[in-house]
Amino acid sequence: MSGEADPGDSFGTFVARARRAGQLVVQPRMGMSNPHTMRSGLLATRAAAGTTVGTITLDSYTRMGDHQEAAAALAAGSELNGYPIVAHDLATTRGVLAGIAGPDFPVQVRHGSPRPERVFEALLAAGMHATEGGPVSYCLPYSRVPLADCVTSWARSCEILATARGLASEPHLESFGGSMMGQLCPPSLLIAIGILECLFAREHGVRSVSLSYAQQTNPEQDREAVYALHRLAGELLPDLDWHVVIYTYMGVYPRTPDGAARLLAESVRLAVRTGSARLIVKTAAEAYRIPRIAENVAALESSAAVAAAERAAPPLPPPPDTGIHAEARALVEAVLDLDADIGRALVEAFRRGYLDVPYCLHPDNAGATRSYLDGEGRLCWARTGALPIRAPRPAGGADLTAAGLLASLSYVERKFDDAGLEEQLAVPSTLGSQR
Repeated sequence: MSGEADPGDSFGTFVARARRAGQLVVQPRMGMSNPHTMRSGLLATRAAAGTTVGTITLDSYTRMGDHQEAAAALAAGSELNGYPIVAHDLATTRGVLAGIAGPDFPVQVRHGSPRPERVFEALLAAGMHATEGGPVSYCLPYSRVPLADCVTSWARSCEILATARGLASEPHLESFGGSMMGQLCPPSLLIAIGILECLFAREHGVRSVSLSYAQQTNPEQDREAVYALHRLAGELLPDLDWHVVIYTYMGVYPRTPDGAARLLAESVRLAVRTGSARLIVKTAAEAYRIPRIAENVAALESSAAVAAAERAAPPLPPPPDTGIHAEARALVEAVLDLDADIGRALVEAFRRGYLDVPYCLHPDNAGATRSYLDGEGRLCWARTGALPIRAPRPAGGADLTAAGLLASLSYVERKFDDAGLEEQLAVPSTLGSQR
């Protein structure tokens, strides 16, 4: 294909159009190594009741750049935990997308790679233009690759992605910064990393971005955080096409179907109440295994139904300002002051501890920060290390014990599963009352 990009054929434009129509875009986590199954998943997603976009999630070998192992697994007929886009030949991937992907159903490649150049080349060659990640969010939690190497690789990758602008469509990159570690990372740091990754992408030619925020442990704190994310993006990314995407809780998931449904519905309400444009859903099977296609479709459709009901409800007033926006802005500004080159600034910020992710064991993370849950389930700083912010000192000691950490990690699981049990106990039994 040749010629200038048609902005109407882009991922960002599709999402913006849905938002103007009052629709929440819902999206699964879905990736299968078998091309026929992957195609079936995309078809089912497109046919689901709701406004959907497709997902091709890559396998672990491809994420880590081990394309020979991925190819060997395909040759042996082994099933992988995602789609090996580099190991599959181009004709195969184009066949998966043929007649499905297009302006009315964009498909995003989700991967997790610290060095994604070949992934970006493969997705562009297949005709896709939307993906995710960033030099911090796909380095620290998932790899031991040095952060400086990831920054260099992601600079090249963003430049590769940006080449699609003159070929077919405005390319789109979603920062994974709002999902660092999945849980127990205070909101201001999630917001700051997302903003910084989008600024980094802009520096390397990307003009359409999304900022993620993973549902955490307190709905009011989450509302404040997403409001702060919107505000900061408006202040610092005025020249970009951007939207906010909410992730249903990324940590230990409820084990009961009712608990999982409650948690998913709460993430939908968070998205609608904050004016966010897109939601990455999870299913009732998350606590046990990789979800099947039908389970993904059920989650998409239930999310769309909850979103429609929530839009009909009276709007809530903005949440109180507890300082999340000010903390996030202080973090971003401290990093930007380190170097005019954002990649170098990110590396230096981690070296100095200006960015420091709690409980992250990557060698380039200082590991001097800690967080805890207060009595209302709000994520708070226990220790801020060298972060350029001031947080209230917690009463009764700062650091979690091992037992406390485990309890915090299972807080959401217990909260939503126990709510179902309490409801059952509160309803009088009618067994034996039938005549």
